[in-house]
Amino acid sequence: MSEKSEQRLSVLKTYKLYVGGKFPRSESGRVYEVTDSKNNWLANAPLSSRKDARDAVVAARKAFGGWSGATAYNRGQILYRVAEMLEGRRDQYVAEVAGAEGLSKSKAAAQVDAAIDRWVWYAGWTDKIAQVVGGGNPVAGPFFNLSSPEPTGVVAVLAPQESSFLGLVSVLAPVIATGNTAVVIASEKSPLPALSLGEVLATSDLPGGVVNILSGRTAELAAPLAAHQDVNAIDLAGAGEALAKELETSAADNLKRVLRPQPVDNANWSATPGTDRMTAFLETKTVWHPTGALGASGSSY
Repeated sequence: MSEKSEQRLSVLKTYKLYVGGKFPRSESGRVYEVTDSKNNWLANAPLSSRKDARDAVVAARKAFGGWSGATAYNRGQILYRVAEMLEGRRDQYVAEVAGAEGLSKSKAAAQVDAAIDRWVWYAGWTDKIAQVVGGGNPVAGPFFNLSSPEPTGVVAVLAPQESSFLGLVSVLAPVIATGNTAVVIASEKSPLPALSLGEVLATSDLPGGVVNILSGRTAELAAPLAAHQDVNAIDLAGAGEALAKELETSAADNLKRVLRPQPVDNANWSATPGTDRMTAFLETKTVWHPTGALGASGSSY
């Protein structure tokens, strides 16, 4: 057999959106070129439209009841399964992060390892965060007064622009770990790791619609999400100062929770995250319950 007959064409990867557990192309049919740090072509990514953003919100709302109603332990097991699958595709993510961020293979590997570790870290918090931010409150009277955290709802997440994978995991994992569902706008210039994450989520135990991933122009997609009446909160990590201010104004129309860009967002995503991003999208439910009559000899319950 000649050498020429053994040659074959490479099968180029087609990147698609991840909405409602499925992989649609943008309804607009548009794509845009994604290039590496040296302006070499990497792939064509879907250029999502406002209609795609609205579809993603519908999917996230549909999934919210089941995801928020699952036990915290079950959510932790599902998130840990995602981490297992990320570990299995580590080499792919190293290549994508290296291309996206212009890093050496060793530095990209460090970023990917940190992202997987971060995912595991948040998986462990699912059944512990309530112990940190909830509890019994002292009151004057024969009552139990108990506060417990509950998820806010559908959260729009603007992924960091520079940290295509570690930054993405750092803003997405705490949102879903606490029972929210998410509509994610991937890094505009480096969306490939985020779109590949959708493939991992689809083959894990995560219900469809819990995470929805869009790629395209951040400002174009963020505007309808900030104004959407069925979006309950928005994380502006990937927005510049001017865009963040504009989106915050739009978000005020239905009293969305807004997490403005933090100093760490533009600095060092490898720092220990703490619990702030989990508590940012939690509501506190307080319940009063009578204990019964309290006599001189003590309580009767």
